[in-house]
Amino acid sequence: MLDSIVIKGARVHNLKNIDVGIPRDSLVVITGPSGSGKSSLAFDTIYAEGQRRYIESLSAYARQFLEQLQKPDVDSIEGLSPSIAIEQKTTAKNLRSTVGTVTEIYDYLRVAYTRIGRQSCYKCGAPIATQGIQQIIDSVTALPRKTRIQVLSPIVTGRKGEYKKELYEARKKGIIRARIDGEMVDITKEIKLNRHKRHNIDIVIDRLIIKHGIDKHISRAITHATEFSDVVIINIIDENRDIFYSTKLACPNCGVNYPEISPRFFSFNSPFGACPECRGLGFKNAGEDDEDSRTHAICPSCNGLRLRKEALAVKINGLNLGELSAKPINDILPFLEHLALTGTEQTIASKVLKETKERLCFLNKVGLGYITLNRPAVTLSSGEAQRIRLATQIGSSLTGVVYIFDEPTIGLHPGDCSKLLDSLCKLKEMGNTVIVVEHDEDTMKRADHIIDMGPGAGTEGGHIISEGNLNHITNDKKSITGAYLRRSLIIPVPEQRRKPKDFITVKGAKEFNLKNINAKIPLGVLTCVTGVSGSGKSTLIIEILYKALSKKLYASKEIPGKHKGIQGIEKIDKVIDIDQSPLGRTPRSNPATYTGIFTFVRDLFSRIPDSRVRGYRPGRFSFNVTGGRCETCKGDGLIKVSMHFLPDVYVPCEICKGSRYNRETLEIRYKGKNISDVLNMTTAQALEFFDSIPSLKHKLYTLEKVGLGYIQLGQPATTLSGGEAQRIKLSRELGKKATGNTLYILDEPTTGLHFIDIQKLLDVLNGLVDAGNSVVVIEHNLDVIKSADYIIDLGPGSGEGGGKIVASGTPGEVASNPGSYTGKFLKEKLGLREAVA
Repeated sequence: MLDSIVIKGARVHNLKNIDVGIPRDSLVVITGPSGSGKSSLAFDTIYAEGQRRYIESLSAYARQFLEQLQKPDVDSIEGLSPSIAIEQKTTAKNLRSTVGTVTEIYDYLRVAYTRIGRQSCYKCGAPIATQGIQQIIDSVTALPRKTRIQVLSPIVTGRKGEYKKELYEARKKGIIRARIDGEMVDITKEIKLNRHKRHNIDIVIDRLIIKHGIDKHISRAITHATEFSDVVIINIIDENRDIFYSTKLACPNCGVNYPEISPRFFSFNSPFGACPECRGLGFKNAGEDDEDSRTHAICPSCNGLRLRKEALAVKINGLNLGELSAKPINDILPFLEHLALTGTEQTIASKVLKETKERLCFLNKVGLGYITLNRPAVTLSSGEAQRIRLATQIGSSLTGVVYIFDEPTIGLHPGDCSKLLDSLCKLKEMGNTVIVVEHDEDTMKRADHIIDMGPGAGTEGGHIISEGNLNHITNDKKSITGAYLRRSLIIPVPEQRRKPKDFITVKGAKEFNLKNINAKIPLGVLTCVTGVSGSGKSTLIIEILYKALSKKLYASKEIPGKHKGIQGIEKIDKVIDIDQSPLGRTPRSNPATYTGIFTFVRDLFSRIPDSRVRGYRPGRFSFNVTGGRCETCKGDGLIKVSMHFLPDVYVPCEICKGSRYNRETLEIRYKGKNISDVLNMTTAQALEFFDSIPSLKHKLYTLEKVGLGYIQLGQPATTLSGGEAQRIKLSRELGKKATGNTLYILDEPTTGLHFIDIQKLLDVLNGLVDAGNSVVVIEHNLDVIKSADYIIDLGPGSGEGGGKIVASGTPGEVASNPGSYTGKFLKEKLGLREAVA
């Protein structure tokens, strides 16, 4: 096998026919300005071709889709292994997916609770014991007189199949009726069941009325029922209610019967384990497709633990599975390490506990020790979701794979980055090639090889400016990355810091891990909220401050986190949270539609003389309505292809060739370009093209101003990173008429930004402050932190070890505070010039 992945003639997107060699079994960083072609090389060329070749190795059924999967525009790639991409995207779409289920740790714990869990009665707490047949008979005969009952025996419970053999055997033994999926049927007739669906089959042993002298009939019926199953069901006919009895498990005090414990008994995604009131979602009135749990109250039946009460009565060392899952990973590890188990229990559970602890350790090593296993996956940031997938991959122990990561250091405090880099190096040492698209300096210092793309963004990028080790890049005069690494270019420390005009004070904040703190949020300045991952930054600023202000100013229905009150709300007029959530869920959403640029473009095209002659109005140029769009793809420009066993792929529509419009619409041109050509323009190209139209020029300028000159106006929202989506939202806010007195909140706005782009972002944020607004940024990037007017540093640790304000003030004051972990790193960045005693 070649010792390098050799790529020749790569022309995907803005790549300029480049040739490059990537050393195998190495940690390789691809860096460069935003839009320079990093992702085009890593994901759209290397990963796309790796995926295509993988499918080519599959069965004929899978290969039928190959003609629709486009080959990347590259002459050749040699030495490529199977590829796995770990991007900045959360795949979960509802509340059922949690950290525990995504990592499979919850599945291992379900097995552990099945094997060594101790079951007790949820009513009285007594240990569960088996019931004898006589006890069951006595309980049934004690029912009120004249009660009409059916004695049933379950032979199939929640399993797929046709069960012809089982029904035939029951008929041979004299059974003529059964309750199948809740309905009574005559099994002497032919029964056809859908073998792809789950079924419940309870055969009817006898029908009786409780009265004097019925004891022998009841005894005979129950004895007969136990010949088919360990469980006996007594159906109270007039109430349509079932009473379950088990010859194996029952409470000796209350007489409550319990089903046999199995892993599905602890699954909140199964009807056998889920809390019946919330259906395993943990929240009252939550729907299957809900993505936000914050607007729902905790389920009163299970207290948010998702499982039925019988499952929650099974404990290991005093904790049920719901309670254990609600603990941070940092607390679960010592709990499992110090389990008090008998010799037999240790033998039974040793393997499953070993696998569980290893996976928990991997999560801890990538800086996620503060996360709980029951946390819904939809609430994870893009950086957290990516690190969870990294931990899962380390646990899989694969070798010979090409791993491709997209900025894995996102959301990590400088002190946590070393743990993540250790994990990436471990993947490499296992015999894998690790390619990382990254701007982080510490990651470059650990890399074996660096590829620097540029020199600019969009059409100005797509070249390899420099490649080699860190020393080579640092000393290469052509490399702008090298200029920042050798400090010939720097992001300067502000000469003067603004003073707060006033404060908004959050009183008694105690949501999640916050320790009843009072936080003063300065107004009229650029504020950075810092601290290690999980220290409580987002809880304070998003869950409490933003939601409380939204409720007061806009009558929002979102429920703020626990706090006593907020003083000073009257000092601001508006609050705007510019987050990294997607602009839309389908390829129809794009930067042009979101920012309002497309409204002006459609209006412009409708006023062209050819449009007026044909009677075309602005709606003709919309790809969302019938008229001007291509009806084959319904204006998407893409056709969705279901891959069944793989993620769906989108391929260009064969009729419109991806243009979205029909032939007649595309005949209308402005300055030689049709509407599809405009959507394919980058922001920079469109700014030049529409230079004479002030309304369009202003909106396009704001997009370029936030460092997005390289994105296409019609680029599907689903292909944008979280950082790009956030900056598009920021540009839309900049395009609005300034009113002042607005509080802007941004979470990790440096996501996806090169050193040179961070300076552009700071210019934008400072412009907002200079216009009379306040900006609060949750950030780990030291260049942004050192440029702030004021810092609020939370910690000192994560999870229960955090939740306090350890330092606040100017960057110099925080840097000189010995209790601040952030201050330690900030001091190095500032130098001694700004340190104050």
